[in-house]
Amino acid sequence: MKYLFIKMLALTALLVGSTYAATAQDFRPVLLYDIGGKFDKSFNEAAFRGAERFNTDTGIEFRDFEPNSETQYEQALKRFARRRADLIVAVGVGYAVAVRNVAQRYPDVKFTVIDAVIDLPNVQSVTFKENEGSFLVGMIAGMATKSGKVGFIGGMDIPLIRRFQVGYDQGVRFVRDDIEFIENYVGTTPSAWNDPIKAAEMAKSQYARGVDIIFSAAGPSGLGVINAAKDSNALAIGVDSNQNHVQPGFVLTSMLKRVDLAVEQAMQQAKNGTWAPGHVVMGLPEGGVDYALDEYNASLITDEMKQRLEEARAKIISGEIAVADVEGSNEGH
Repeated sequence: MKYLFIKMLALTALLVGSTYAATAQDFRPVLLYDIGGKFDKSFNEAAFRGAERFNTDTGIEFRDFEPNSETQYEQALKRFARRRADLIVAVGVGYAVAVRNVAQRYPDVKFTVIDAVIDLPNVQSVTFKENEGSFLVGMIAGMATKSGKVGFIGGMDIPLIRRFQVGYDQGVRFVRDDIEFIENYVGTTPSAWNDPIKAAEMAKSQYARGVDIIFSAAGPSGLGVINAAKDSNALAIGVDSNQNHVQPGFVLTSMLKRVDLAVEQAMQQAKNGTWAPGHVVMGLPEGGVDYALDEYNASLITDEMKQRLEEARAKIISGEIAVADVEGSNEGH
């Protein structure tokens, strides 16, 4: 009888284990990129890296889709929702309306949207305090500039990109209040994210006016700014992903926006059963934003600069330093 009981326990354990394995194997996450391609060295690539880490950790494959235009957003969402994806992660403001429409139609499918806020019972919204990370790279620009002139080039002129600009400007002036600040935006439509030629022209114009450091919050268009920095023997600041390696020695730092972390966490939570709808905000305390330091810019960031940055970080987290924000900036690229 005892032997039979032990065999039953072993069989139960095996069945439970098999059920868990099957559940994990049956988990079907999907990642939908914004316009610009999976390997844009910026926003989309950060999302891809997060999904890749999830795949490495769990062995679970994810499906993904690269749209050519915003007209494909809702089509892709519907297609994967009809196939009963367990979680659809959509990155970028362009998906806001499409996710709202499709999530209402498929209430049993979970959706995580990055950079937009949608109040539905099956939607998780993730936004970032880009102004806090931009404050830190603004401090770096303020400490590193030799000309006393710094620049900002945004992609699409929307509230969220203004949030990058406001935080950057405040960080610059936290260090020095006598710096001249020049700004440009690539455009007012989604094509602004994918026009590195125009962004490069704007950057060269700023450099010609005496600017020696430009922060670009422009997605793939920002690669034009980084290339212009090299051509002008000046400095650029990358965005979203760590872009220090793109033109080593000409990228002062990068403002990290941890889209990779948001994607990875959403997929892990959905697999583990801890995913929840609602609004998740990722700032400095949550590790959602930061500045990049590696072998490519180590010679450009001094120990004194790092000390001042860490002091400011602690004060932002404690609330002693209040970083300015922009109304409506929770919905943007």
